[in-house]
Amino acid sequence: MIFCNGCCRNSQSFGDFEGEHFHWPGAFENASVCADAEIARHSTAAYQRAASWQSGSRVLVLEDLFRTPLPRRWRWGFILSTNRVDGNRKLWLAESMKNKRIIVFDTTLRDGEQCPGASMNLREKLEVARQLERLKVDVIEAGFPVISEGDFTAVETIARELKGPTIAGLARCVSEDIDAAGAAVKPAGKRGRIHVFLATSKIHREFKLGKAESEIVRLAVRGVKHAKSYVDDVEFSPEDASRTEPEFLAKVCQASVDAGATTVNIPDTVGWAVPVEFEALIRHLYDSVPEFQSGKAVISVHCHNDLGLAVANSLAAIRAGARQVECTMNGIGERAGNAALEEITMALNTRKDVYRGFKCGVNTKEIVRSSRLVARMSGLSVQRSKAIVGENAFAHSSGIHQDGILKKRETYEIVDPLQVGWGKTELPLTKHSGRAAVASRLKHLGFKMTDDDVSAIFARFKEIGDKKKFVYDDDLAALVEGHITMLPETWSLDYISVSSGSSTVPTATVRLARAGSKKKKVLQDAGVGDGPVDAALKAIDRLTETRGRLKDFSMRGVSQGKDALGEVTVKADFGDGELVTGKGASTDIIEASAKAYLNAVNRFLNAEKRNDRRKKRTP
Repeated sequence: MIFCNGCCRNSQSFGDFEGEHFHWPGAFENASVCADAEIARHSTAAYQRAASWQSGSRVLVLEDLFRTPLPRRWRWGFILSTNRVDGNRKLWLAESMKNKRIIVFDTTLRDGEQCPGASMNLREKLEVARQLERLKVDVIEAGFPVISEGDFTAVETIARELKGPTIAGLARCVSEDIDAAGAAVKPAGKRGRIHVFLATSKIHREFKLGKAESEIVRLAVRGVKHAKSYVDDVEFSPEDASRTEPEFLAKVCQASVDAGATTVNIPDTVGWAVPVEFEALIRHLYDSVPEFQSGKAVISVHCHNDLGLAVANSLAAIRAGARQVECTMNGIGERAGNAALEEITMALNTRKDVYRGFKCGVNTKEIVRSSRLVARMSGLSVQRSKAIVGENAFAHSSGIHQDGILKKRETYEIVDPLQVGWGKTELPLTKHSGRAAVASRLKHLGFKMTDDDVSAIFARFKEIGDKKKFVYDDDLAALVEGHITMLPETWSLDYISVSSGSSTVPTATVRLARAGSKKKKVLQDAGVGDGPVDAALKAIDRLTETRGRLKDFSMRGVSQGKDALGEVTVKADFGDGELVTGKGASTDIIEASAKAYLNAVNRFLNAEKRNDRRKKRTP
């Protein structure tokens, strides 16, 4: 919108709304001078309410201001400030934001994986990344390259394999971090992004960093410029921004943009903010940095869920000028988690009357499939009542609700479940289905498998097919997960037998095969416990000479029927305080439990081997 002064006597012109000249009467006393009587009526009413505003009042959309529906042909604008000129209060309107495309920045593989026990191996991360590509997110933050060899390799591999989304690597404002991130995202070419961060809040400056404001600005600028030497697309995050003094935060944002940052992310690192406060903060930054208004740089937000407000804060920020939202599938992440991608996406899609014109490129029909894959790969189950993706999200038990749904779905469902990927399972496979049918089904489900992968999964499919009548899509997905979570195995389960009852001591006999020798080496032992699973796990401890303390055990039926495949996820501590996740599946829940625990043992032993090799290389 173009600002100009007094295009007619006693009036103030503020450019065009969709081609219509829009006049505000100078003193709002004589409505007749306005070209459109309806606009004049609204203007006069608005002035009466504006009389009590203080100079510097911010962020009121026109419809909120007028408290009455406006013609749809008018764009939305924002009150930037009020001040008196010649004794009259003038209302200055900002140009309505033309760019309402929301960039979806998915950090499931970085922040989401930071949950205790949620770590994924390379193959698991790659499958999640491919699914996120099918979901059509704009940016995938694939990891923190400097933190470990595994993270570096994951970011590098994802940058090389994926061709659609931007691939980001996280780095502190430290040369070593930025160098690692630059090398990791290099295969992505122009789609590579380096995301640098530095704490800015007073509590972090004083107690964590011990640095003055001027030093923080200097380090931020240096970090951005260093990242800019590797990629054109640089994102800067002032960590703990929501608890940073607004004026200093604006100063840091401006300095990072001047240094070359194309995106400035405002993190609510500890979930401190509330929507009205966070919206005002984003508006302040939008008003303070001209590049945010011109579109040269993008405001992003990254909200944590410590007070359950991550999604609400993210949506409030969008209304205030944010054009990128950082989120995770199922809302997983540090502590209480992050803003949930599926909730933000469906809020924008469902409440278009509120988020008028805002849109994102997410393929909503892939939401449920993405949610399930992330849950399986991370070992973090989705609660049944979770919005959009929970098992109960579209379940109705009340008779009144069921009656309403049958008459018209919209009476009790504001989202069509088919829109987000809920639907009937395709025709299941049976033990008579051939390898080609299984391969075709895997491809339909979105899994990218090699011939060797298909052969291994088909062998397991035949085993399952002999034990149950039908093999459903979820069963196949569980078999794929079991295959791609396999590591170079130190130990594999060769045989298990248990004896248990209400008046007997639970006993388990376990036989394990040890890898690493030309001739198959098999060891067998038995254990007793307070149940068959406990007895089996104790026998595994004795055979592998490990001692794991089980911290979490969960089991679920993968598909339907009494012969359903059971999937077990365990989290165990082997003495170093780190939680190791293991997963296993079988139609026998005792066998599934033993496989899951053995998977955790192998992960622990492989991590020990990597640490030993790293120590040997260190001078």
